[in-house]
Amino acid sequence: QVQLVESGGGLVQPGGSLRLSCAASGSGFRFYHMGWYRQTPGKQRELVAAITSGGSTNYADSVKGRFTISRDNAKNTVYLQMNSLKPEDTAVYYCHAYLGIRNYWGQGTQVTVSS
Repeated sequence: QVQLVESGGGLVQPGGSLRLSCAASGSGFRFYHMGWYRQTPGKQRELVAAITSGGSTNYADSVKGRFTISRDNAKNTVYLQMNSLKPEDTAVYYCHAYLGIRNYWGQGTQVTVSS
């Protein structure tokens, strides 16, 4: 069993930056593939960025060059550094962990980009 707790969301002006953190409890974090998703009302949850257990990353086209996902296995934490934020980045951001059939979600953290 893995529990995920996100933090770092908030209100930021366009062009600003935020860093989201996702702290994982439970064993075996380093084996899990991790991802950040986001969701806005009335829309499906979408993948923003992902990082494998080996450190390979991939990003949604809409965030490439602006967002960076990373992980610290010693701290059981995955991060999402978000730069040059745009109003369309406003969403609830969710942390996700998966390994085989094991699949876990965090409770989400709100990111609002507005002047």
